[in-house]
Amino acid sequence: MKDSFKELTYNELVEKREELSRKFLDLRISNVMGHVENPLEKRIIKRKISRLNTIIHEYALGIRKSS
Repeated sequence: MKDSFKELTYNELVEKREELSRKFLDLRISNVMGHVENPLEKRIIKRKISRLNTIIHEYALGIRKSS
């Protein structure tokens, strides 16, 4: 199963997105410097950030309700 972001609260989602954004930036810098263990990790992190953005946007539209 993919990462289960659906049961996280809005604030946790925003924090997780910031954490993944920092990790993505670090991977980009490492890639430029020349040493990355898993080059596909960038794609995986970008997809996770996109999933988080979708769920956060659903909260903004009112599709998801805060529990």
